[in-house]
Amino acid sequence: MAVDYVVIAVYLAGMLAMGWWGMRRARSKSEFLVAGRRLGPALYSGTMAAIVLGGASTIGGVGLGYQYGLSGAWMVFTIGLGLLALSVFFSARIARLKVYTVSEMLDLRYGGRAGLISGVVMWAYTLMLAVTSTIAYATIFDVLFDVPRTLAIVLGGSIVVAYSTLGGMWSITLTDMVQFVVKTIGVLLLLLPIAVVKAGGFSGMKAELPTSYFDPLGIGGETIFTYVLIYTFGMLIGQDIWQRVFTARSDRTARWGGTVAGTYCLVYALAGAVIGTAAKVLYPKLGSPDDAFATIVKDELPVGVRGLVLAAALAAVMSTSSGALIACATVANNDIWSRLRGIVRPSAQEHDEVRGNRAFILLMGVAVIGTAIALNNVVEALTVAYNLLVGGLLVPILGGLLWRRGTVQGALAAVVVGGVAVIGLMAAYGILANEPVYYGLLASLAAYAAVSLATRPTDEAVLTAWRERLAGRGNPELVSEPVPAPR
Repeated sequence: MAVDYVVIAVYLAGMLAMGWWGMRRARSKSEFLVAGRRLGPALYSGTMAAIVLGGASTIGGVGLGYQYGLSGAWMVFTIGLGLLALSVFFSARIARLKVYTVSEMLDLRYGGRAGLISGVVMWAYTLMLAVTSTIAYATIFDVLFDVPRTLAIVLGGSIVVAYSTLGGMWSITLTDMVQFVVKTIGVLLLLLPIAVVKAGGFSGMKAELPTSYFDPLGIGGETIFTYVLIYTFGMLIGQDIWQRVFTARSDRTARWGGTVAGTYCLVYALAGAVIGTAAKVLYPKLGSPDDAFATIVKDELPVGVRGLVLAAALAAVMSTSSGALIACATVANNDIWSRLRGIVRPSAQEHDEVRGNRAFILLMGVAVIGTAIALNNVVEALTVAYNLLVGGLLVPILGGLLWRRGTVQGALAAVVVGGVAVIGLMAAYGILANEPVYYGLLASLAAYAAVSLATRPTDEAVLTAWRERLAGRGNPELVSEPVPAPR
């Protein structure tokens, strides 16, 4: 294992070095939070694929393949579908808004007053997403170093907090690109073919496993539908995803770069399911499906390769964790703290803006690590996060983009009714039940439509300003923050 340890140590040291390098570029609010809105197609595609394909997509995706066979790909597949839909239909308009958070978009569209409450919901979602990603370090470091759970969380979480705090989105973009390459090599080019060969090829797997393992719909139609509601729609509205869209340097980059990343997700989904299916042949009686990834890596891969594939798993977790962390801090600072204090900071105080956002990343990072240590059930925490996101925010966000008649009163009603309905239904049916997101989403839609139609239409001046921003005009950054010359 000595060679494997060296591979992991070099990888972790590289992450910290890139955080230090990114600090030199993050000298303004725009540079720190959205990489100066200057990412080209290659960087944009890699970093977008890295953030959506985290530990749940890698370790969890293999686990679903172990449990259900090829149909276990549906969870990650719906993530890819959501990213494709976002990129093709919405990303160009989102990028042209030149905002920093989803709540800022809601304020622009509805004329203010929608941002604070939506910010609280989005903050809860991003916090729990960062927590669940951080918990995954325990699994990986346990395989690597056989260390206690708490120490594993602190070790992995501290590295992510360090490079995210130093350089913000620039550091995260650079580390995500490395993580994207490591995941591609480790999972797609090494683990996938080795696992299939070890399991006797596809013919050997078919001979050993029930036919249901090769049924594309074997996981169940209701489960697939729930994945679409939670993950496909969740990709359309999450702050962690939108913040990456804000980094694109042009509409074309956002559209086509995101399309490439979404297609990559579809391939990654199938690869995870195939690896899990192969693990079922090799280890038919594992205690938990989520042990499949670590087991096949530890037992079947040669020294050195094993270290690289474990680094790939670590990369998957770190990319999602860092993306969720900066999203959580951005929402906490810009949508909640600044509004509660009633502060409008002068655009000239860029150094203060960077310092403030850096402090919030550090603060939220400590909160994430502490919560991850205290929390036990990762699946329930992630389900709560996505249920609140989709049930509370999907309707007012898509409604604002697609329906002119939507009003701020309707948006607020949708957030409150949908959020309360989801919480109440989770208490009644159980956190992991499907009913909360089904009925919560319907309740949010009904409240949005009814209240919007019952209240005065949005002021025409607000809609005019909104259309100007959607067209890429009327952007305050063009005045307050000059675009740096290409380097």
